Amino acid sequence: MTRGTGLLRDKVVMITGASSGIGAAAGRVFAAEGATVVLMARREKQLLELADEIAAVGGRAMVTTADVSRETEVERAVAEAVSRFGRLDAAFNNAGHTAAGGLLHETDPRIFEQVMDVNVRGVWNCMRHQIPAMLCSGGPAAIVNTSSVAGVLAAGPSSAYVAAKHAVLGLTRAAAAEYGRRGVRVNALVVGSTRTEMMDQVLADTPSLEEAFVARSAQKRMAAPEEIAHSAAWLCSDRASFVTGAAMPVDGGWTAV
Repeated sequence: MTRGTGLLRDKVVMITGASSGIGAAAGRVFAAEGATVVLMARREKQLLELADEIAAVGGRAMVTTADVSRETEVERAVAEAVSRFGRLDAAFNNAGHTAAGGLLHETDPRIFEQVMDVNVRGVWNCMRHQIPAMLCSGGPAAIVNTSSVAGVLAAGPSSAYVAAKHAVLGLTRAAAAEYGRRGVRVNALVVGSTRTEMMDQVLADTPSLEEAFVARSAQKRMAAPEEIAHSAAWLCSDRASFVTGAAMPVDGGWTAV
């Protein structure tokens, strides 16, 4: 883990979906930038391994297992973080779920419900409990939610995923408008194709998508998870103090071409 510039020094930051992919990369990047990271996901083993990795190079990490689609688990995780560290300064709500493609009328309703539960209800649950903790902390605070190019275009593996990622942008803008005067900034990342474990699963189901995803990028490649994490770190930092309600593209030019 490369030592950063202190961008997030002395901040307590919760990261959801931290057991792999962009979330795990964010754990490393945020800790390197000086944050105390609260690593949250369902898979405890992977979280503990990441926390040990962070601690081995002088970082500070806490592990809490929770399913973002279950409000009581999110409430407990936020309470544990505040109990241990006394406050919550920022959050990167990155946990997500996708599903194999298919025409809308052929999509199993259970798939739609699962995609919406994690991507939309999960963000709702997290902000619903993170925001009160941030307000009680008394300082400026920031939330970053992970959306996608599928949140601004009809792109992605399924109609359910497109609908969910559009909804994340709506929740982000609504929360930014509601809490701007109270010191909580809320932004979203419009993420392009990224080489993660979840992406690998999608490509395993539909190999032809890889060529299509790369072709849509102006840079003709997929992102590394760390590239997304660095953007989230900036939005969580005080250097982005006048940025709220934004849907920031981190997509290699996908939405520009």
